[in-house]
Amino acid sequence: MPEADAAVDAAVTGAFRQEWGRIVATLIGMTGDWDLAEECAQDAFARALRSWPADGIPPRPGAWLTTTARNRAIDVLRRRATEAAKLQQAAMLAVPDPPEADESGLRDDRLRLIFTCCHPALPLEARVALTLRTLAGLSTAEIARAFLVPEPTMAQRLVRAKHKIRNAGIPYRVPPAQLLPERTTGVLGVLYLLFNEGYSATRGADLLRPDLCAEGIRLARVLAGLMPEEPEVLGLLALMLLHDARRGARVDQAGELVPLEQQDRSLWNAGEIDEGSTLLDAAVNRRRPGAYQLQAAIAACHATAATAADTDWAAIARLYQRLAQVVPSAVVRLNGAVAVAMADGPAAGLALVDALAATGELAGYHLLPATRADLLRRLGRRTEAAEAYAEAVELVRTDSERRFLSRRLTEVTGGRSS
Repeated sequence: MPEADAAVDAAVTGAFRQEWGRIVATLIGMTGDWDLAEECAQDAFARALRSWPADGIPPRPGAWLTTTARNRAIDVLRRRATEAAKLQQAAMLAVPDPPEADESGLRDDRLRLIFTCCHPALPLEARVALTLRTLAGLSTAEIARAFLVPEPTMAQRLVRAKHKIRNAGIPYRVPPAQLLPERTTGVLGVLYLLFNEGYSATRGADLLRPDLCAEGIRLARVLAGLMPEEPEVLGLLALMLLHDARRGARVDQAGELVPLEQQDRSLWNAGEIDEGSTLLDAAVNRRRPGAYQLQAAIAACHATAATAADTDWAAIARLYQRLAQVVPSAVVRLNGAVAVAMADGPAAGLALVDALAATGELAGYHLLPATRADLLRRLGRRTEAAEAYAEAVELVRTDSERRFLSRRLTEVTGGRSS
């Protein structure tokens, strides 16, 4: 029946969001084989889609999926086995080992797993990408989009990271508490990109993925409780809350994108704004500035402005200048150019955007031509704006953003095709 199929689809989707990371991590811990772990986890979810419609959704979907994935791993290992030691290893996997005692102080399973993956022997980008793929269940395409690299490039990086873990014998375990700080940068990067994928999805029908936003905030809260004196942890949590406060106004009831200046600010979450602002003050008072604190300060300028006209764009432009010194990113420079355009006029911003476009650093990034189009539109250069909007429409990956940019394209062309 259609209703039963819909219930199964919803159950599998919910289980994927809640259990994927735990299942994959469990299999990695048992087999030491990252590719096998992902393959068996995927097989378990595929089997759920086939068997649950007939057998019913199990009372504990996560346990069913974990058992199915573990049994699949045992079967694969047995087929691979060419000597008694391999057979013995496969047999031992049938009974879950008791959890190892650790001295990390981490009590949240998901956060423990993230710290485990963020091993300092791996390059920072590889740590973050591998953790997002393995524990958050993001696709290679989604991670590639987050890092602004082609999907094949990201796939190669993930393969290299897995090979290094295997060839170097990097242990899959949580480090003791005194070694956690050396992994904090990678963990913060994972949580930041996890939240960002929820706040502004890289592709698909929906701009927002509230489950990822909620999980990012939850894990950041746990981490802040574990490391209350670390200002960048507080800064990241503040940043998430200040952004999340505006989430409910970013799309209308029809699912259409609403630009910041047009959002109904009465829909913003005042409690999250207050909490985020308090956390930001606490972070700044520790006098160890960092990238997340600067981004949170920018978000606070937006969130605390009573109206769009009250936004202190000059302050935001200065904060982006400081952020660009800490994080020399082309995306940061693009956002800074927008702030300059709002503070000093579209011509000043356009000059910065054109200079950035000339470097080729953001080739294929839809917000570059989208930003340029908006500035050209504001300058009355409608023909050039239409060309830039058309380019942005070709590059954008989410349906709501595509519809928004298409409407802007129609506006500047007077309804004519560009």
